[in-house]
Amino acid sequence: MTSSFSNLSLAEPLMRAVAEMGYESMTPIQAQAIPVVLAGQDVMGAAQTGTGKTAAFSLPLLQRMLKHENSSTSPARHPVRALVLLPTRELADQVAQQVKLYAKHTSLRSTVVFGGIDMKPQTVELKKGVEILVATPGRLLDHIEAKNAVLNQVEYVVLDEADRMLDIGFLPDLQRILSYLPKQRTTLLFSATFSPEIKRLASSYLQNPVTIEVARPNETASTVEQHFYSVSDDDKRRALKQILRQRGLKQAFVFVNSKLGCARLARSLEREGLNTTALHGDKSQDERLKSLAAFKAGEVDLLVATDVAARGLDIKDVPAVFNFDIPFNAEDYVHRIGRTGRAGASGLAVSFASGGNDVRLVADIEKLIKRKIELEPVEFEEDRPRGRINDGRRHWRDEGEAGDARDVLDQPRERNGEARFGRSTRPHRAPAAPRDPFFEKPYESPEREAAPSWEAAAKATPARGISNNIKSKRKVPALFKSTEAQPN
Repeated sequence: MTSSFSNLSLAEPLMRAVAEMGYESMTPIQAQAIPVVLAGQDVMGAAQTGTGKTAAFSLPLLQRMLKHENSSTSPARHPVRALVLLPTRELADQVAQQVKLYAKHTSLRSTVVFGGIDMKPQTVELKKGVEILVATPGRLLDHIEAKNAVLNQVEYVVLDEADRMLDIGFLPDLQRILSYLPKQRTTLLFSATFSPEIKRLASSYLQNPVTIEVARPNETASTVEQHFYSVSDDDKRRALKQILRQRGLKQAFVFVNSKLGCARLARSLEREGLNTTALHGDKSQDERLKSLAAFKAGEVDLLVATDVAARGLDIKDVPAVFNFDIPFNAEDYVHRIGRTGRAGASGLAVSFASGGNDVRLVADIEKLIKRKIELEPVEFEEDRPRGRINDGRRHWRDEGEAGDARDVLDQPRERNGEARFGRSTRPHRAPAAPRDPFFEKPYESPEREAAPSWEAAAKATPARGISNNIKSKRKVPALFKSTEAQPN
């Protein structure tokens, strides 16, 4: 197998684009897949994330479609000939940008369609005619039903991150889309992991595929240093900040399992002084793209995200990935930590397990990656300076030093060697209040206890021959005089 792009029989416009992007040597998946795709065979490829799968299918497809290249402005001369399906909007946008860069010196047109934004600009692009269409399944079906996309001349189909598309329930959509395509076509299926469901999908839609595996399925990159820490839920943020500080990390992914947890954690870290942004499904597409662009540009230090960012995102030189929550699906662990250690670079993957259900999830990861996982304790740094004690009045002093009874707030605040107010360095003290000698006398008990007030009141009341608790009748004036008492 050739290892240099210069040894491939690619057209000059494609070779020029590759050279401008700075690529010289091919990755293992590219070296094995490109010649097979150039020969027109179906491919079922498995490789670790970050190994260049996009170029592995884009370059040979563009090479084969150069025979249809033309400069006509008629949309009929630019039908869709290659369809690339991806599970997430961010990944679709990233692949479309890569395809444009590879085809920029040709007349082949490409565009991308995905949900979360207005369909009208996408419709305008589709009506102009494109040869390469990159799409997410849901939005593509919308355009098909609106008669904006016609797929009866498609010659090449790429299912990228196919296992993820099955995980999030895209199988019915995939089946509907594939039913619109010609039976005679070249189908390429690429994924970081192979599951039994993926193999069944391949057997249904691929014809005698060439299986390419450049690494053991579900294997993590050897360049990624992995650690699992046993931390309570309340101490996870503290452990995250301590590791960032100790390792001197400038940027990192922080993955959580829920959209609500993602938003809350991002706000909490932002309040604690960390430059943070969130990426999850409840955000609008414009917000998601802005967050991703800010992180790529280095304007944001921490990207707190759900698994929407776990697949295929190519952000170079990210030094670390934190699993704030252990993923429910063990295969998602492989994808999450694949965001670091890309293209042979070293990376760090840190996972926090809080016991209970997390222990079972860690056991699933251990079984998947076939590696023994040890939960390490976290030794937190002291919150106060070592060798110093607090005298209880917000004032630190060294051990063995004589304590000063004055409050630290009573100390003068100096600026440039002078007191804050005036030139005097003596602390201001308020005059002492006069003391009352009564409060300094010891307690003296009375010689004879006084009788309770109610007993004194009872004794003062004269005896009437009836109980003191019985009230006398209230006298009211009579309204009518009695006739019986009147004399004749």
